[in-house]
Amino acid sequence: MSAPSSDRAVDAFLAVLGERGWAATTLGDVATRAELGFAELYATFPGKIALLSAAMAWIDRQVLAGVAPSLDPEETPRDRLFDTLMRRYDALAAHREAVRAACAAVRRDPLLALQLVPAVRRSQAAMLAASGIDTDGARGAVRIAGLAAIHARTLRAFLADGSADLSATMAMLDSQLRAAESRIQTIEKYIKS
Repeated sequence: MSAPSSDRAVDAFLAVLGERGWAATTLGDVATRAELGFAELYATFPGKIALLSAAMAWIDRQVLAGVAPSLDPEETPRDRLFDTLMRRYDALAAHREAVRAACAAVRRDPLLALQLVPAVRRSQAAMLAASGIDTDGARGAVRIAGLAAIHARTLRAFLADGSADLSATMAMLDSQLRAAESRIQTIEKYIKS
């Protein structure tokens, strides 16, 4: 049984993106790699931004599939978030070159970065919620923005991390979460809801 066409399209997109980079990746190349007709691909993913957003959601689903059905009361929210985010970097490891190409494109193109904001916010909110951290209201917005900044910094470490166990990524993530925990607590004192 073959994978659903949307999963095949995302997998093909990540492969082509990793091989050719953002500018050289075309919908035609993705359709060919996914063994889909161009019209079939276009009906679901009318452009590379739609494919990149779908790839982010695809990784989110892989990460969230590993979340325990109930929270361990012995774990702190930071510990749960650390575990959730490390599952994300483990899932991204197979697509490191695609991640590198996407990050390079976002750095060069502020409009692309702006177009990805909804997908980034959705992804970060899901990581927080899966870790048992509230994302509602003004406090939630601060947490989502803070986690997006942590993820951006940790992603740079991930791309440079040549270790099999992602030890440099783990160290960066841990230090970022520890530093953010105290900053967020200070900021949240001044936020009413």
